[in-house]
Amino acid sequence: MRGHLASSIAVTCAAALALPLALSSAAAATPPVDGRTTTGRAVTERPHADAPAPSRAHGSAPSRAHGPAHGPAHGPASELTARARPAPPWSAPATAAAPSTATRSGRAVPGSTQSLPLTPLTPGTPEAPRTTPAEPPPSNDRTLPPTSAPAQGLAPRDVRPFSLVGVVWDDPDSELRGRVQVRTRATGTTKWSVWQDVDTHNHEHAADPDTAERTSGRVRGSTAPLWVGDSDGVEVRVQSEADNRSGADGRAAAEPLPAGLRVELVDPGAEPPPQGPELDAARGNFLSAEAAASSAVNADLAPMGATEIPALSRQETRADLLASRGAWEDAAATAGMADVAQGAGGTAEQRARPYIGARPRIVTRRGWRADEGLRERNFSYTKTVRAAFVHHSASGNNYRCAQAPSVIRSIYRYHVKSSGWRDIGYNFLVDKCGNIYEGRAGGVAKPVMGAHTLGFNSNSMGIAVLGSFGATNPPAAAVKGIARLTAWKLGLYGANPRGKTYLKSGGGNLYRKGKKVRLNVISGHRDGFATECPGRRLYAKLGKARAASARYQGR
Repeated sequence: MRGHLASSIAVTCAAALALPLALSSAAAATPPVDGRTTTGRAVTERPHADAPAPSRAHGSAPSRAHGPAHGPAHGPASELTARARPAPPWSAPATAAAPSTATRSGRAVPGSTQSLPLTPLTPGTPEAPRTTPAEPPPSNDRTLPPTSAPAQGLAPRDVRPFSLVGVVWDDPDSELRGRVQVRTRATGTTKWSVWQDVDTHNHEHAADPDTAERTSGRVRGSTAPLWVGDSDGVEVRVQSEADNRSGADGRAAAEPLPAGLRVELVDPGAEPPPQGPELDAARGNFLSAEAAASSAVNADLAPMGATEIPALSRQETRADLLASRGAWEDAAATAGMADVAQGAGGTAEQRARPYIGARPRIVTRRGWRADEGLRERNFSYTKTVRAAFVHHSASGNNYRCAQAPSVIRSIYRYHVKSSGWRDIGYNFLVDKCGNIYEGRAGGVAKPVMGAHTLGFNSNSMGIAVLGSFGATNPPAAAVKGIARLTAWKLGLYGANPRGKTYLKSGGGNLYRKGKKVRLNVISGHRDGFATECPGRRLYAKLGKARAASARYQGR
């Protein structure tokens, strides 16, 4: 963990030194993205009016694909930003995304996104006329009540394979006040699911107001993503929430739906065969420039290109931290960052005798096969980590732990290509089996600026448990994973998991911008923003997570 808080200069140098060893020729550097040849540059997916999707019933069905571009972004003045070369222009054209397949070299082709516009539905009807054969709705189907409220949807149709679905709209400051439901057809069958609700309250998972990421012009409003598994058919309905007013027909009226509603169908890409340094070398799988940079920031914890950061014992973790402190402080002072160095690890007493939990095993971005060409090139950092905000992904619980990498790749693609963010919003993710995954790029030991808790992304980290925990209890293994991760990461910065801390609000619906707020060091998302996240069942377990995390630190 030596140099675990390396300065932006050190990060850039590490990536530069790694590239000559990691890169192959330009042709082999990066696999094709969305069916197009690319050299690792971020590519914009734009709507294509005539892009067909296969249909078993009628030969074809119109489809569109689009997504944000990924230009350079610069965080606020308080951030420490490690810059790489500029990102490509926003206006690069593209055609509809193609289904992903595995390459002969053993690498998986990155996934794809289908983006389909929603159209008005007749008021009072739960769905539009069917255009492709489908089973009738199940007997327990939840139809929308009669109302004059605006409604939009997508008639049942055949599409290319996908596994995750969400709905987006043009203005990120507009809220979708209403209900979003989808039903999907399992791939290669005629079996349709029941209608499933999609969580519409997602705007609180975002970059802070007035930051470069938020004001980039690429951000869209979006629902939470829903994992539905392998599917090749979809039907969507969206209805605005009725209020106390009455329409001309006497039915309840409502506010208009946001403009530009589209359903996003995300394919996470094919799973690659087993990976490892030896297998990668044999297949000629070299790191792209972006993958090398993403791996270099963890080079003090694991070899370049590693798929996981190995666990250490508590004694090993503490010894490594103490050994790294002097080198880090010297390097920071030389770089003119003495104030940051002095604040790293807490007080002088805490730095001399740190409370820190054993470093847990962490699956790296390479381990879950992130397509590094999607994200912004540069990394963005905040000053320290004073608090951890716990979230649920609200993506449903219908996944196996072996599928967690696919779920994360889908969320990553949805956050970047569909929602317009610079990278996946969370700093870490934990699956139902307690496995821990690296989230936003920049280094697992570093204070990476996330986009997880609107108003409180500075000096904090965000941890998302994969699943929905409003009515379902989180698995004990997931709660333990939160405790193990926070015992280590918070320990690096001298934070007590059972303690309190102050964070300055960047603006939100609970606290005005600039207000200093006293929060638990391990907080739920709802502590910083009026939201249901992380679900009442997971929120109720945070006390247990705090106690276990403090115990793992030796307190």
